Amino acid sequence: MSRNWVQVCVAAMILGAVPAAMAEDDVSIGVAADFFSKYIWRGQNVVDDWVLQPSASIGYKGLTASIWGNVDMTGDLVDDWEFSEVDYAIDYSNTLPGQETLGYSVGLIYYDFPNTGWDATSEVYAGLSADLPLSPAVKWFYDFDEAEGSYIQFSLGHTIEKVASWTEESYCDLVFGASVGYATDNYNDFYFGVDDGALNDLTLSAGLPLCFGSLTIKPSIGYSVMIDDDVRAATGESDNFWGGVGLSYSF
Repeated sequence: MSRNWVQVCVAAMILGAVPAAMAEDDVSIGVAADFFSKYIWRGQNVVDDWVLQPSASIGYKGLTASIWGNVDMTGDLVDDWEFSEVDYAIDYSNTLPGQETLGYSVGLIYYDFPNTGWDATSEVYAGLSADLPLSPAVKWFYDFDEAEGSYIQFSLGHTIEKVASWTEESYCDLVFGASVGYATDNYNDFYFGVDDGALNDLTLSAGLPLCFGSLTIKPSIGYSVMIDDDVRAATGESDNFWGGVGLSYSF
């Protein structure tokens, strides 16, 4: 498989679907920009200062193509206002046949790291979710390119809908989330030099999405800790608090 295959597919989907969006009710387009005090990924502190994370997506009947990036605003990892990461993803999500409460997703992600000198890599993933109290979900990621290892994320979430409301289209929710990640020995060896499978990280989050029709403003906070002692020692930092605000618009 070409290393640029995902980039080509995502770009083709976005360019091809934009004209269709004018005529098809099933086509959805979204743009977003998130500002965070740190960039935390799977418990790892990737950038220890303010970042901007823009994204764009286009979907059609369960199939979604997206582009996401991380901009280092303060020069912590790369030069000021340069991209340190750009991800290209294709996802298909739906409910299982005959199971309205059980959903699944499968997809492919290509991770590129411009301006860093890091090698690009790719993951496939598959996940299951349940429309039940606390919204339990599990997702398996397999890096078949550089790490050749797996990361499995177990998550729970809860939303208190419309804790405040001004009009039918203007309201705010309260959203809580929690996840635990397990990684195999190959994954941990690649990222941390730890040759053991382990429970890697615990992440907690809370957000307050303010919805104004198609526009959403979401202040949020997060906390993560690396669980395994060896992984903690390898990262050199076990606890992270961060916060920020996201803006998104769909049409």
